[in-house]
Amino acid sequence: MSPRRPPAAAPALLAALLAACASAPPPPPAPPPPPAPRSTAQEAVANLAPASGSLVSGRLLLRPEAGGVRLRGEVGGLTPGSLHGFHVHEKGDCSAADASSAGGHFNPAAQPHGRSGHGAHHAGDADNLVADARGVAQVDVLLPDVTLGGGAGNDIAGRAIVVHAAPDDYTTQPAGNAGARIACGVIRIVR
Repeated sequence: MSPRRPPAAAPALLAALLAACASAPPPPPAPPPPPAPRSTAQEAVANLAPASGSLVSGRLLLRPEAGGVRLRGEVGGLTPGSLHGFHVHEKGDCSAADASSAGGHFNPAAQPHGRSGHGAHHAGDADNLVADARGVAQVDVLLPDVTLGGGAGNDIAGRAIVVHAAPDDYTTQPAGNAGARIACGVIRIVR
């Protein structure tokens, strides 16, 4: 039996297909990604006032640094040795007696609640505050991937910082089961 020959039109069709592929212009290069939002402010403060009938108060200084915004200061009036949820909330409004006016956790990327630095989490999630034997918590926290000033989607200027009555369990949705809001302060740019 003799080998079968391809139809006469097959080589011409193959040549036409190859020519069409070779003559197509290359796709245009992708545009570069937009620059990452940057902080425009150098410093902000948050004066925490009591909420929900507590005596908790404090003062925090916020400064941008590589990778986020650093919060430093102290919170007093806590039960000695206690743990407390600590978050940036979406609204800069502490006017309600229970600080409910501050809204939920700041979450511009629509992530589930979690622990900062340990997988998915809200941009406003931070580790629990730990009160010392005097009932004072020293705060030194870096909130990654947020900015201070400039109005970007991840900007925390003008939002509220809230201290909760109970520790954040870093798991329960949407807020970590941290209980009542016992102190609240609006982040205000000072320079």
